[in-house]
Parts: sequence; C-alpha cells; structure tokens
Amino acid sequence: MKSHLLPAVRLTLTLLVLCCVIYPAIVWAAAQLAPGHGEGEQLMKNGRLVGFANVGQKFDKPEYFNSRPSAVGYKADGSAGSNKGPSNPDYLKEVQARLDTFLVQNPSVHRNEVPAELITASGSGLDPDLSVQGALVQVARVAKARGLAPAKVQALVAQHIQSGMLAPDRVNVLKLNLALDDMTGKK
Repeated sequence: MKSHLLPAVRLTLTLLVLCCVIYPAIVWAAAQLAPGHGEGEQLMKNGRLVGFANVGQKFDKPEYFNSRPSAVGYKADGSAGSNKGPSNPDYLKEVQARLDTFLVQNPSVHRNEVPAELITASGSGLDPDLSVQGALVQVARVAKARGLAPAKVQALVAQHIQSGMLAPDRVNVLKLNLALDDMTGKK
C-alpha cells in the first residue's frame, strides 16, 4: 500500500501545482496581451460605459444594424446556445418568424439574400459580430431610417470590417452602431 500511496501523493501535488498555479498564470499572461488586458474591451460613449466589444447586445430598432439573435436574451451571465435541433418544429417556427420579421423590416432584401446569422442564434448566444454580408444586407433599411445615402452607410460598414487570421471577415455590431450614432450626431 505504501508503494502506491507515495506516487499518488506526488502526482496529486504535481497536478495541483500544474493545474492551479502554472496553467492559470499562463492564461493570465496571455490575457494581458488582449485588448482590455483580460477585462474585455470596454466601449465608452460620453464618458459612460455602453458595452463590451466581445459581448453581443440587442439592437432591433430600424435605425440600427440588427444584432445576431440570442438564445439567452443577451444575458452575459447565462451564455448558452439553444438546445433545439434543426428539425425541432418549435425552433423552425422561431427561425421562420425571425425571417419573416427581417423581410418585413427590409423590403428590398430577398429571402435568399438573408444570411443565416441574422435568423439563428450563435452557440454562445452572445455573438457580437456579423459577417460582412450580414451587415451589408441591412444598409438600405438603416440608411432610410437615418436619412442617409446608402453609399455613406455602406462606406461606414467597410470601415468597420475586422479581418482575422483564422476567422472570416466580420463586423462588430456595437462598434458599428456607435459609429453610426457619431456620424448622425445621435447621443
């Protein structure tokens, strides 16, 4: 029994140091290189916090670019995707309702032009980004609601395209909507 106890204690202590000290220290050090130094990238407007760049928020007014739907109601403390499968009748009704609403709000857009991310929730339920197509398909509605030329709004989208080494090009909805407010002088 003693021949098994000593190696088990050594292994436990080694894993304790590795998993509870060394690994968290490496993760903390890597986080210090990220925007916000591991605290998230805070976005401020007029001296007050309006959100975090990496957490999706609900935007559904016509004068704003819509965000991706959330399975958790945009509650960051409950990050999760939907447990409904793609053949679930309730889920299909929900997606169809989102599509119908989007098409009513964007009458110049055809059904086959609507990117999936505008009618389906992300795996986390808090995705802050849209594909470039997901933003561009909303330009006509936003431009009309704001009284702006569509080309001006499209140029703003182009300025907010973020390229990633491993991820496809994307647009952060909160940053885009804040820039839109700045462009039109909205507080």
